[in-house]
Amino acid sequence: MFIDSHCHIDFPELSARMPEILAKMAENKVSHALCVSVDLPDFPRVLALAEQYPHIYASVGVHPDYEDTPEPTVEQLAELAKHPKIVAIGETGLDYYRLEGNLEWQRERFRTHIRASRETRKPLIIHTRSASEDTIRIMREEGAGTDKGGVAGVMHCFTESLEVARASMEQGFYISFSGIVTFKSARELQAVALEVPLERMLIETDSPYLAPVPYRGKMNEPGYVAHVAEFIAKLKGVPLEQVAEQTSANFFELFKAAA
Repeated sequence: MFIDSHCHIDFPELSARMPEILAKMAENKVSHALCVSVDLPDFPRVLALAEQYPHIYASVGVHPDYEDTPEPTVEQLAELAKHPKIVAIGETGLDYYRLEGNLEWQRERFRTHIRASRETRKPLIIHTRSASEDTIRIMREEGAGTDKGGVAGVMHCFTESLEVARASMEQGFYISFSGIVTFKSARELQAVALEVPLERMLIETDSPYLAPVPYRGKMNEPGYVAHVAEFIAKLKGVPLEQVAEQTSANFFELFKAAA
């Protein structure tokens, strides 16, 4: 069985097709999915899905790309994270690719999420793009990792260098690979995936985005995470069952509230 460790099935283009989405998950042996929050106004629909379906979990957080949205506080995040179906804080992090100017608000938001993670003892889901140096620095400064008393988490939809992967794993974080790793143009990322041990790896879709080969360019969905696992198995030269079993075990080891 496979687990989609990061998706956005609450987005209208997927939630409108929920019976079909769930059927495709079952057909492709995807047993669970984590629906990830991107802002507080839409959080209720994320939680509603998790409450409705036993095999769907949720997170609470505000994405770094969302500039014009209510700013979360540690207290808000901690209170919302008390719900038993909320297994993580995030997604959070830094993104210097889409936004320009003074992004100190992004860094402060990231710190807020790390502090909420430490308070709730629920792991972080971190997004980083064109900002890896500051991301790793703030993780260390705020004690996000298990090496500093935090509960760590996952570097989701990873596209950074092997050095960034190692710096993250040193802090106790898992590295999650999306459909990007299956793209022919992603040779550098494939080289990173080859080096990341299965014991530190998760798989995801980040749906509705980034559908893996052979669905590239189409709308993504959790059922397609099996293709990410198939690619990684071939890349590493290991049985598909080994990738499925290890990444699923990793999911429940990290997101203990889901066990």
